[in-house]
Amino acid sequence: MTWIRTIPLPEADEKLRRAIEAQRALYPQEYATPVQPTADGTSGIVASHSLIPDALYHAFATFGVLMSPELPLTRRQHEMITTLVSVTNRCRY
Repeated sequence: MTWIRTIPLPEADEKLRRAIEAQRALYPQEYATPVQPTADGTSGIVASHSLIPDALYHAFATFGVLMSPELPLTRRQHEMITTLVSVTNRCRY
């Protein structure tokens, strides 16, 4: 397992906190609780971007926007696409 230095939420500066909060606001409610949270309750994959708040926001906000209920695809179709992309990329999550 690779180790990546992260900034825990209690130690985050204002820019990092804003990036995390803004990114979370775009995600569907079902994603509010991480499956494998870090010690401070954040998602590990999000925490791995904590050294670069702008990259964190843009990387994860993209997914949040793509899952928007205002888009013409149903939630089921969104999930099917994300599952297929994960399988294609050989992701375990």
